[in-house]
Amino acid sequence: MSETTSEKHVFQAEIQQLLDLVVHSLYTDREIFLRELISNASDSMEKLRHIESTEKNVHDPELPLQVVVTADKEAGTLTIQDHGIGMNREELVENLGTIAHSGTKAFLEAMKESGGTPSSMIGQFGVGFYSAFMVADEVEVHTRSWRQEGEGLVWKSDGKTGYEIEDSPDAQRGVKIVLKLKDDQKEYAEDARVKHLIETYSNFVGFPVLVDGTRVNEVEALWLKNKSEISEEEYEEFYKFQAKAYDKPAYRLHFAADAPIAINALVFVPSENPERMGLNKIDPAVALYCKKVLIDSEPKDLLPDWMRFLKGVIDSADLPLNISRESMQDSALVRKLGSVISKRVLKMFDKEATGDPEKWQAFYKKFDRFFKEGVATDFANKEALAKLLRFESSMTDAGKLTSFSEYVTRMNDGQETIYYIVGSSREQLEASPYLEAFKKRGLEVVFFTDAVDEYVVEALGEFDGKKLQSISQGGVDLDDAEVEGEALSEEETGKLCEFLKEEFGDRVTKVEAGKRLVDSPVIALVPQDGMTAQMRAMMKAMDENFKDEVKVELEINPRHPLVKKLAETKDSNPDLAKLVAGQLLDNSLIAAGLLEDARDTVRRMNELMEKAMG
Repeated sequence: MSETTSEKHVFQAEIQQLLDLVVHSLYTDREIFLRELISNASDSMEKLRHIESTEKNVHDPELPLQVVVTADKEAGTLTIQDHGIGMNREELVENLGTIAHSGTKAFLEAMKESGGTPSSMIGQFGVGFYSAFMVADEVEVHTRSWRQEGEGLVWKSDGKTGYEIEDSPDAQRGVKIVLKLKDDQKEYAEDARVKHLIETYSNFVGFPVLVDGTRVNEVEALWLKNKSEISEEEYEEFYKFQAKAYDKPAYRLHFAADAPIAINALVFVPSENPERMGLNKIDPAVALYCKKVLIDSEPKDLLPDWMRFLKGVIDSADLPLNISRESMQDSALVRKLGSVISKRVLKMFDKEATGDPEKWQAFYKKFDRFFKEGVATDFANKEALAKLLRFESSMTDAGKLTSFSEYVTRMNDGQETIYYIVGSSREQLEASPYLEAFKKRGLEVVFFTDAVDEYVVEALGEFDGKKLQSISQGGVDLDDAEVEGEALSEEETGKLCEFLKEEFGDRVTKVEAGKRLVDSPVIALVPQDGMTAQMRAMMKAMDENFKDEVKVELEINPRHPLVKKLAETKDSNPDLAKLVAGQLLDNSLIAAGLLEDARDTVRRMNELMEKAMG
């Protein structure tokens, strides 16, 4: 029996500095040590696969390519074993004791420059092995190189001053890491805890990961497979697993790209919206991976917030493995990744909406708030989002939705404005006096009936170079259309407007004849810089003490019989004329949703009825 030899080594200064940082830093995500060790094992076996394609003398080629994790509660140990390329004596010293291969020097320099902590940088420089010392008092690395002449060795260290290397004749090809856990880290000697960590961080590693003889990572990384190799059932099962969902996805996006950044993505669009069901705002659910290893299951800075309903996986080999949640926000690479994915998702939505309008309409009715939120908050994608908006209009049947793109195709010759009106329902809007002139001229008006719509169109401003204009506000320029009925003369109209302006005082900013009315006598318009009824209601909902004096522009219809009679009565019976004028103003405010106190209206109406009854 040969005598066991032992070599003692002192850690290189940089390694000692690194270990002090790792062990004594305020590291909050200690549990990622297992992810790091499993990733190293997977990389080692990938290298062996490549070697096997070019070399014939691989030691013990029958050993299975798998990661075996063994938790021993009694001994307080955790073991991670692979059958990858392993290491010889020189490689042990190079990889685990010096800076030659590990990138430790670059790691330490980056730490010094950024003032960061190991939690944000471990995976970036290939030093993940040292994270084992966050949970272990002592680490043993049993290894044998893939070469036939390789020898069995064991590397041991307490992570303090140095390490020793001894012979280990029974070592198999690959690496077996034994962690002797610290007293306050014994939770990692529990099978259930270990399985949970593997399912969370290493579920899609390309090799079987076994705990207590049972494979834990049974779900394939579908996003790395070719679309033609995946069935609809596999897609659905993956969606249900990844999203923890029970519905079927409405749409999906599966693509790979090499430029401008390496991406493999599989993104699903649910068929049900939990926020619509009264639940709180949901968290992002498109997980971020690097080479099948989880970086963040709920990355908040990857995609625009309005896309939080999406589910799935984005994997980029270009990302540093352990980019921290804090640094993601400042990472140009992550911003580029998010931008590419966002544009792909919007392109997919546009294609689906055009290809199957009925399916899109049913989907949109459930998820419309997200797209509207996007228009108001996602400036970079505002134009693409505007194409996806759907709404009813004066030229669609009730319940049938249309789009801005379709509206533009129906615009009259020379029309440069998209007209819209905001209200509580289609029925209310169709009965609105604001619509009269537009119907007469064959001009389509968009109906917005959602409480947030006014903010959406304010944020949008225009579509395809066409200005969005509210027909309930002043400043709408309409052409002269032939309207039946003889109008007051210009002089009579001017005198009536003067009478009304004097009677109403500060309640109106101006009174003038207009081109909007056909069947109604007067209409109240919100000044272009004024607050609409919907905005006022929103402000009052947010602040019960909100007060704002209502001031409107009053537009009269000089052809209407009541207006013509009022022009006569202002001289022959001024008291009656003032009562009628006040009632006309209040009626117009009611139609505009701007009358907040109806007590004077009721009193005046009673007085008018008394006079009418003699």
